Amino acid sequence: MEFLGLHFLDIIVLLIYLLVILWLGKKAGEVNDSTDEFFLAGRSLGKFYQFFLNFGTSTNADQAVAVSRETYRQGVGGMWIQFLVLFVTPFYWITSLLFRRSRLTTLGDYFTERFQSRFVGGLFAVFTLIMTFVGGGIGYMVAGKTMMAITPKSAEVLTVEERTVVEEFKELQELGDLSLSERTPGQNERYHVLNQKRMRGELKSFYSYTDPVTFYIIYGLIVAVYTMMGGFRAAAITDAIQGILIIVFSLILIPLGLSKLGGFEGLHASVPAFKFELFGSVTLSDYGWYTVFAMFCSQLVAIVAVATMMQTAGSATNENSARFGIIGGMFLKRLLMLFWILAGLIALGLYQGKIHDPDLAWGFMSHDLLLPGALGLMLVGILAANMSSLDAMSVSNSALFIRNLYQPLFPNKSERHYLLVGRIIIGTSLLGGIGAALYIDNLLEIFKYLISVPAIFGAAIWLGYTWRRLTKTAVAIEVIVCFILFAIIPNLFLSMDWARKNPDFLVQTDGYSHVYKTPALNDDVAAGRALKVGDSVEKEVWIEPKGIFFERVVRQNPEEPDSPLIGMGRFEAEIWVMSWFGIDFTGFKKSQLVATRFFFNAFFPFFLLFTLSLVTRPVDKSHLDYFFGKIYTPIQASNEDDKQAVAFTAENPDSIRAKKLFPDTNWEFAKPDKMDWIGFGGSWAMVGFIILLLWLMVTIGKG
Repeated sequence: MEFLGLHFLDIIVLLIYLLVILWLGKKAGEVNDSTDEFFLAGRSLGKFYQFFLNFGTSTNADQAVAVSRETYRQGVGGMWIQFLVLFVTPFYWITSLLFRRSRLTTLGDYFTERFQSRFVGGLFAVFTLIMTFVGGGIGYMVAGKTMMAITPKSAEVLTVEERTVVEEFKELQELGDLSLSERTPGQNERYHVLNQKRMRGELKSFYSYTDPVTFYIIYGLIVAVYTMMGGFRAAAITDAIQGILIIVFSLILIPLGLSKLGGFEGLHASVPAFKFELFGSVTLSDYGWYTVFAMFCSQLVAIVAVATMMQTAGSATNENSARFGIIGGMFLKRLLMLFWILAGLIALGLYQGKIHDPDLAWGFMSHDLLLPGALGLMLVGILAANMSSLDAMSVSNSALFIRNLYQPLFPNKSERHYLLVGRIIIGTSLLGGIGAALYIDNLLEIFKYLISVPAIFGAAIWLGYTWRRLTKTAVAIEVIVCFILFAIIPNLFLSMDWARKNPDFLVQTDGYSHVYKTPALNDDVAAGRALKVGDSVEKEVWIEPKGIFFERVVRQNPEEPDSPLIGMGRFEAEIWVMSWFGIDFTGFKKSQLVATRFFFNAFFPFFLLFTLSLVTRPVDKSHLDYFFGKIYTPIQASNEDDKQAVAFTAENPDSIRAKKLFPDTNWEFAKPDKMDWIGFGGSWAMVGFIILLLWLMVTIGKG
């Protein structure tokens, strides 16, 4: 018995999960009688809840789908769109200490206090609330696309138009399987017409019963209700349950997929050898080693600007709970990412060329491999992974709005009043993400967007904690300039015909043919190109021209080869700025273009901050002594003792001089103690261990 493509067992599993989550939200809300309880769980979360809170808030189904979709599209090298966070993990040992010792509620509070500027704090709040719609849209989009792939329409119920679209997609894949020399001139012309349609998003491999808008609204309402009732405590409690479900959904597909392929040997026999390279080649991949390094630099700058980080660390009982909680949660996520990579390779081996949108690979595999009941469990896992991020994010956004925008304008209101407004903002921020999910259809585009944009504030946070000379004027100007470059121009130009049709913006890299040697696959043996799997064969691939300023450059009418070109996708404003200095990007590979953009994102904000700070007025010294005094003062056992310790340091700034690595300078680096060395060094050892596991995973079964 099915309803809209779902078996009744799957529907029962979903309903049970949703009822339990709503009940937990109600129970958690019974102790929320103040904003401190609602936004920070009374700063009472120990290592257990910190572990699952950090794991849950940092682990989204969209990340699993992003890793698997890029592995499906690019091979193992594609994993770096998310797996590069492995190398920033040790730095969380530092940031969690800074955030907990700041003794603040939101990152907006940090900007307000560090720079004595409500304007800068409010600027961060506005920026984050705008970005939350984009970030929330990811969760909706992933859950929606997975649901769509799990509930496909059968061929019998498709309309004539839908059937034509699906047949054209299959025709494109058949033509794409032929090399240039194997295609007739007519087939080659047909291939280019269909490929233009694909780039414009006009071809589909299937249609679904699931209507995205209806799904988004129902899903958003459920998350909003339990979070509005329970606040941050509800997020922490439900994340402990959802963490287990995330692990289940990350593992469930692996044995079934490997069994269908014939184990790891079958996987290597079905997937080209270059797809197993940890760093893709410059020619065949978007992710060379330097691309990964550029994205790492941008990500390292951005990690401190995630709004939930201050709140998550602030909810811990002390700094050690914050540190061990975040490192433990983050490394569990990194281990699970290995399974996401493997799932992408399995999907590649099973369905290469059969899916019109790589974002659908996870859902397509779930529908194909899982039995009724188990499919419902997969859906629960996907929903749980997204809910565990959306709930904490929405509470953090609510705290930002209340403390950095609403309370300064409407002070001295009751706790009950602020709680009511906070709950309204939670609902607004969660439902607002639906618009972003409908506006942006490509998961990769959003991830690249979210890696770069937080660096706008990330640079100011890193420097604010380490350099006294950083000024509020420099921060305000840098934020405005970078926000225009990284966020406004890319979207504004995309919506303007003069930009999308401007010949100067429609320049593309050079297309070319590339011949490479690779071990033969099952398909090569079947086509007569090799006698057996593993024999060396030569293959030719045509590297399509890539848009330089627009992500895609396509024909306005795919049916006419001479039709005018038009830009689609994100406008790369960073590349545009670099071109002002005479750099010719037409000879660049896609991986080199991506690296250029992320290096710009990482370092341009620091250039502005340093330059502007040297010519603008610094923050008052006595206030800086108080701020940095807190950072050097460990969290005490009781609130009263903690306040006294902070007050003593503020009144006696010389008492912490011995703790500084560079005393009597503008640089504020603490001398590392034993716990610093153990945590930071141990984290890097764990990074090496995970890389070893990754290498073993991609070499098992290799002939």
